[in-house]
This record gives sequence, structure tokens and C-alpha cells, in this order.
Amino acid sequence: MPVQPGGDQARQWLMQELAKAPYQTAKPTPFDIVSQAVFEWFQSLFTSKTSVAPPVLLVAALIVVVALIVVALVLFGVPRLNRRSGVGAGLFGEDDRRTADELRRSSAAAFAGSDWSTAVLERFRGLARGLDERTVLTVFPGTTATGFARRAAEAFPADRRDLDAAAAVFDDVRYAGRAATRAEAEAVAALDDRLMVTRPLLEDAAALPR
Repeated sequence: MPVQPGGDQARQWLMQELAKAPYQTAKPTPFDIVSQAVFEWFQSLFTSKTSVAPPVLLVAALIVVVALIVVALVLFGVPRLNRRSGVGAGLFGEDDRRTADELRRSSAAAFAGSDWSTAVLERFRGLARGLDERTVLTVFPGTTATGFARRAAEAFPADRRDLDAAAAVFDDVRYAGRAATRAEAEAVAALDDRLMVTRPLLEDAAALPR
């Protein structure tokens, strides 16, 4: 026969059952309770019979929203902008969204096909994109090859001459239509390889716009 507990025994069994983990997990948190209360309060402001909230209530609601935003900023801090989100928008006058590795592979393929001009252009772009990805400096839209070389030299002063030479070759090939040589393609690739393993002298100093 089923057991028929008395009133006190039944209440004890009920309390024991509700104390189990699944019931405790399902309980609303303090945040849930506060959020629901705030939501219901806002809802009540705009569900009056006249359907128009008094100006005082609207102002109060705005103050509460601003206060909640301030509290959230104090507790969690200001969201940081992702520097990488803008990478790839512009690269020496072109809308080029390839990564440094993709540009370097393109340069290597051109080099293998004896297309020295493309090898120079792609590798110099890869060099610039690589420094941008490392946050050594930022390549802004409208940045010129010469301007990039000057700023990069602040982080790598020992390579200033090679950076200037690589930028000059890039400009000659890109804008003057001069054909690059194998030696020039090799020099740009060697410069990029060297900078990839060189620690910048001034972290982020060259990232400032000039």
C-alpha cells in the first residue's frame, strides 16, 4: 500500500525534494529577478490608459538607462576596439584584403614564374601587411610606400636604407611601369624575411599617423 505521510512529514519531503540540484539550478538568479523587475517597470510606463507616458516618467526612465550603462562600464570596462577589424581595407592605393601570408605566397609564385615585378609588388605589400598584423605600425588608407618605409624605419632603424630602397623599387614598378629585376625581388624578400624575426625597437611608435 502507498504510504500516506502526515502534514509535517509531507512538508519535510517536499523541502528535501526542492533542495536537489535540478531545482536549485532552475531557480532565478538575483540578476534575473532585478532584470525582470526593471523590465516590468518600463513596461508599466507605456501601458497606461492614455498610452502616453508623462514627461517626468520618460526622463526618469532615461536616467535609469544611463545609470545602468555607467554601472556596466564600471564593472566590465569600456569595450576595446579590435585593431584587426580594419586590416585589409586599403594597401598602397588598392582595396587588398589578403593576409601577409597570402601576399607572400603570391610573391613566391610570381618569383617561381620569373615575374620579378609582381614578386616585388606582392612581397612589399606582404611586408607592410605583416608589420600591421604584428601591430608594429598601422597601414592607413592612403599610406604611400615611401611614407610606410619612413615610419617602419623608426621601429627598425638598422634597416632604414633597405626599407627606402624597397619602397623606391615598389614605386618605380607600380607607378612608373619599370620592370623589376631578379636581384630587386630577392632584396625585398630578404628584407621581409629579416624583419619577420627582428624585434622592433619602438613598439607602436611608428603606428602614429604622420
